[in-house]
Amino acid sequence: MFSKHQGNTLKTLQASSILVLSSAVVLALFLWQGHKGFSLWDEGYLWYGAQRVMLGEVPIRDFMSYDPGRYYWSASLMSLWGDNGIMALRGAVAVFQVIGLFAGLLLIARSTKSQSLVYLLLAAGTLALWMFPRHKLFDISLSILLIGGLTFLIRNPTSMRYFFAGACVGLVAVFGRNHGVYGVMGSLGVMTWLTIRQVDQPGFIQGFLLWAAGVIVGFAPVLLMVWLVPGFAIAFWKSILFLFEVKATNLPLPIPWPWTAQFGSASVGEAIRGVLVGLFFIGAITFGVITIAWVTWQKFSQNAVAPVLVATAFLALPYAHYAYSRADVGHLAQGIFPLLVGCLALLAAQPARIKWPGVFLLCGASLWVMLVFHPGWQCDTSKHCVNIEVSGSELNVTPDIAGDVRLLRKLADEYAPHDRSFVATPFWPGAYPLLERKSPTWEIYALFPRNEVYQQLEIERIRAADPGFILIYDLPLDGREELRFRNTHPLIHQYILDNFQLLPGSPDPAYQIYKSA
Repeated sequence: MFSKHQGNTLKTLQASSILVLSSAVVLALFLWQGHKGFSLWDEGYLWYGAQRVMLGEVPIRDFMSYDPGRYYWSASLMSLWGDNGIMALRGAVAVFQVIGLFAGLLLIARSTKSQSLVYLLLAAGTLALWMFPRHKLFDISLSILLIGGLTFLIRNPTSMRYFFAGACVGLVAVFGRNHGVYGVMGSLGVMTWLTIRQVDQPGFIQGFLLWAAGVIVGFAPVLLMVWLVPGFAIAFWKSILFLFEVKATNLPLPIPWPWTAQFGSASVGEAIRGVLVGLFFIGAITFGVITIAWVTWQKFSQNAVAPVLVATAFLALPYAHYAYSRADVGHLAQGIFPLLVGCLALLAAQPARIKWPGVFLLCGASLWVMLVFHPGWQCDTSKHCVNIEVSGSELNVTPDIAGDVRLLRKLADEYAPHDRSFVATPFWPGAYPLLERKSPTWEIYALFPRNEVYQQLEIERIRAADPGFILIYDLPLDGREELRFRNTHPLIHQYILDNFQLLPGSPDPAYQIYKSA
């Protein structure tokens, strides 16, 4: 028999080994593809915010952004390194990725009394494959941390752990309010589950109050900003009201059900990938429904259930909502981790005849689906990527991205020299950090329709900034004409037509380039 001290020592050694493994996996990925790929779209959206925070601006108040946590995390590390470039940002995100991967592997390792290194390597590979896209690694890691927080509560539901679980929910909401909502839903499910045949633990009301106090403490950074930062409270409230105005958290896409895979018009490999993607979408829902029913039945039967399985059960459906809100592989990757961690933890405790075929099947399916989306694989297999300098670092990118970067630099040199302002809308927020300029408009990613009052405010900002040029990416997003910029922001578009001169000879018909009249 091990003493309590020996048991704690073994747990510490296990955690240390898993931290080393997680760091090694993330480092290997970073060395492979850290300098590959670049997006003026979503990655640029994060990069701009990090740069502006480094200069003292406030997310949501001073520029359109996600919730503040990820920007202050990124800006803190980038400031520590003395670098506001794209590679510094990717490094800051990779550090957060290590935390998420470590938490996931630790949950899997502790789901059974002993675990082999080979299994943990396969689990690490499976989780790492789904850690995509890299600018969303905050969101992926947050979903895993929520699993960890609820698992910690379920293992020993004491008063302190109710408070800790609430603090975890509040803290992840600092990085993304949607994660806070999902955490609340999962927590309510777990706390209800804990009351079934309850013995010697806080009741639901007491537990809920302790948990709620933890949420307030965890969410304190934003609450303090609301209280102390001038103008933030109004901006934060408006950002919430806007979600109700557009009645959506994302722009929806058709769900890629397995039976919609195009075997006739696509290669066999792509068609199989389509089927697997559809199965993962179905799995995200099915896992949540079945596991909730199973762990509830086990609780009524007073049978032991792995705590991590209970946590993933009650988080699976909330995160499936995110995957289905815009049903592409990128959003599936951000919503699939309750399914992945739950399955890997469940398989870890099975007999070898089930465990090994199961983990190889899950890892193989993940490899087939996700590998092609990673920028390292894309550049290594296409052989068409070219080198280009971005913020002092050499990146290996596709020719079209390299052309876009050169175009922006050429326009800035000719029409907006000496740090003069410019506008790149609606899809290129990354143009501003690329050229280290401040956006004249608050809305740096103009995806949704805006009302007349809002557009007039933005027009005033453009007028005051006197931009040297304006680039409108005239693309019907998702093939929807109503999402062209001239339809979502008609007053701003008309102002540009009336006050700027369209330049001939655009390198792409979709790029409408105007210079100051």
